[in-house]
Amino acid sequence: MTVAEKLKFLPDRPGVYIFREAAGEVIYVGKAVSLKKRVRQYFQKDNHPALSKAKYLVERVADLEYIVTDNEIEALILEGNLIKKHRPRYNVNLKDDKSYPYLKITTPEDFPRVFITRRPAADGARYFGPYPQVEAVRETLSLLRHLFPFRTCQKKIDSFAAEKKESGNNSRPCLNYHIKRCLAPCCGKISREDYQGLIKEICLFLDGRQEDLRRALKRQMGAAATKLEFEKAAVLRNKLQAIQQVTTKQKMASFSPQDQDIFALAVVGEQACVTMFFVRTGRLIGREHFFLKNTAGTSKAEIVTAVLKQYYHQASFIPNTILLSAADKEELPGITAWLSQLKGQAVSLQVPNQGKKKKLVALACENALLALKEKQVGSWKLEVGSSNQKVSTPNPQPPTPNLQVGDELARLLGLTKVPGRVECFDVSNIQGRDAVASMVVFEEGHPRPDLYRRFRIKTVTGPDDYACLREVMKRRFRRAQEANDALKLKPNDKKQVAFAQPPDLIIVDGGKGQLAAAKQAAQECNLAGLPIFALAKKEELLYTPSRQEPLELPRNSPAFFFLLHLRDEAHRFAISYHRQLHNKNSLRSLLDEIEGVGPARRKVLLKYFSSLPSTEPMSTAEELAALPGMNRTVAERVIRIIREMRNNE
Repeated sequence: MTVAEKLKFLPDRPGVYIFREAAGEVIYVGKAVSLKKRVRQYFQKDNHPALSKAKYLVERVADLEYIVTDNEIEALILEGNLIKKHRPRYNVNLKDDKSYPYLKITTPEDFPRVFITRRPAADGARYFGPYPQVEAVRETLSLLRHLFPFRTCQKKIDSFAAEKKESGNNSRPCLNYHIKRCLAPCCGKISREDYQGLIKEICLFLDGRQEDLRRALKRQMGAAATKLEFEKAAVLRNKLQAIQQVTTKQKMASFSPQDQDIFALAVVGEQACVTMFFVRTGRLIGREHFFLKNTAGTSKAEIVTAVLKQYYHQASFIPNTILLSAADKEELPGITAWLSQLKGQAVSLQVPNQGKKKKLVALACENALLALKEKQVGSWKLEVGSSNQKVSTPNPQPPTPNLQVGDELARLLGLTKVPGRVECFDVSNIQGRDAVASMVVFEEGHPRPDLYRRFRIKTVTGPDDYACLREVMKRRFRRAQEANDALKLKPNDKKQVAFAQPPDLIIVDGGKGQLAAAKQAAQECNLAGLPIFALAKKEELLYTPSRQEPLELPRNSPAFFFLLHLRDEAHRFAISYHRQLHNKNSLRSLLDEIEGVGPARRKVLLKYFSSLPSTEPMSTAEELAALPGMNRTVAERVIRIIREMRNNE
C-alpha cells in the first residue's frame, strides 16, 4: 500500500506516526492528537514554505506507519521512547543521549551508591541530568562526597549481611571510613534507615531543594542536642555550615520563591542552542547549554517544544513552573498534562510576554546566543536564518542557495563584492610607552596566523592612538607595493606575502577617530576607495564612512559574530606583543641598575629571560650562574632585586 493510500485510512485518534525512507530507515517520529489531521497536513500541496524541513522531509518519505494510543499523554511518552530507539535523522536532537552524563543513585539497593553513568535505564534508580559537560558532573560528585559520606565501593550489601557483620564479623572498614568519607555500611557501622536518610539528603541537594535540606538538618541537630548526643549534633552542624557555604556561592539572583526551569533558544544559521536556567526557591542555581542537531528548517517553537519533551523524559525533578521562549501551542496542553502526571501535581508551562518572567527568559536567550558565539566565531560558512525565524534548508543539496557570512557582510556594509581577505588593526600602549600595533588577516572567514604582522610605533611620541594608527596603516599600504616588487624578483619570499595582496575590507578597533585616521592614511597612499570600517568596544557599534551615526548590526547575525571575533583577535595579538615588549624594556632598565651587570651580561640575561615560556621571569641563582659570563654573586643579586621589584608592583 502506498503512502497516499495509507493517508485515506488514518484514524481520528491520538497516536504516533513514523516516516521511513526508501531504504526502510526511520527518518522522523512524531505524535499527534489526531493522526488523521496531523499527518495529512504534511502531504497537502503548497502547505509548507520552500525552505521548511517539512517540505524537505515529505519528499523523502517512502513509507508511513502509525500507532494508536488511548490519549495524548501515552502518545507523547511513546514518541519519546521511539525517538531514543531509532534516532531519526530529522527529529530535533539534544545529542545522542548516551553521550550525556547523568548522576545515578541506585535507590533499589539497601545501601545505594552514587556514580556517573551515560546509560540511563528503567531500573528503578534515580537519575539526575543530563549534564552537557562531564566536568560539571565530576565537580558535583566531588562536592557530594565531601558533604555526604556515601559509599563508593561496588560491593553488594544488604541489610541482613550488614547486621551479621556488625554482630561479629572480622571484616574491617576501608580507609574511606577512617578519613570520614564513608560510613562503612559493609561493616554494619550504619543502619539501613540512617543510610537511606543520607541518600534522601543527597536527592534533595541534587534537586536544588537546599532550603528543605537545611530545615531537615536543623531539626535533626535540635533533636540530637535534646538527647545530649552532642557529637552527632556537631557533625550535623558542620554539614549544615558546609551546605550554607555552597548555596551562598550558588546564589546569583532572587526571583519568585517557587521552583522554575527556563528554556530559551538562540538560532544562528543551521546552529541552535537551548539554554536552561534552574531556579530553586527563588535562586538561580545553575544553567546548562544544549547544542542541537537536525534543527534545519524547523521553527523556534517546534525546537523548544522538542527539547522540552526530550529533557523531561529523563529528568529526575520537575518544577511547578516552566518558562519557555517559544512553544508549539497545539502541543502545550498535552505536555502540561503529561508533566503534571509525572510530578503528581499541577505543572504550569508559560511563554511570558512581560514582567520579571520575561526578563528571566530574555537573560537565558542572551546566554544561549553567547554560547553560540563562542562555538561559531571564525566560521565563514554560517548560514543566515530567514525572516520567519526558520533555520535554513537542511543539507545535503538544499533546494535554494544559502546566504553566507561573506554575502551578508557585503549586503550590510554596502560592498560591491564579497570580501575574500579581511584585515583588522589594533593599537596597544600604556600612556604612549611601548606603543605597538597588530594586523591580523582572515581569508574566506578563517584566520591566517602566518600572515599576521606586528608593528613597533616609530614616529609617534606620547599617547596618540590616532597618530599611531595612521603610521601603521601607511606602513602597511606602502609595504604592499614594496612586497609586489620584491616578489617579482623572489616569488617564494614568504616575508613579503603578508603585504603583497591588498585587503578587500579593513576593520579597525575603535570609533570615529580611529576610522578618520585610517581613512586619512588610505587617502595619502592613493587608496581612498578601500572599504574601511571601525568597530567600537562595549556598544559593539560599526562606524562607517557614509553614515553620521554608527550602524548596529543584528545581534544574532553571523556577520556580527565574525566581526567581533576578528576585532578580538587583533586586540589579543596587539596586547600580547605590547606586554612582551614592555616586560623586556622594564627588565632592561632594571638590569642597567644592578651592580656587576654590564652590556655583555645584560645581553645574556635578556636573551635568557625572553626565552622563558612564562611571563614571570624568575629562576634560581644556580641557573643564572650557569649562563655565559655569569657568576654566583651576580646571579643572587639579580634574583633578589627582581623579586623585590615584583613584590612592590
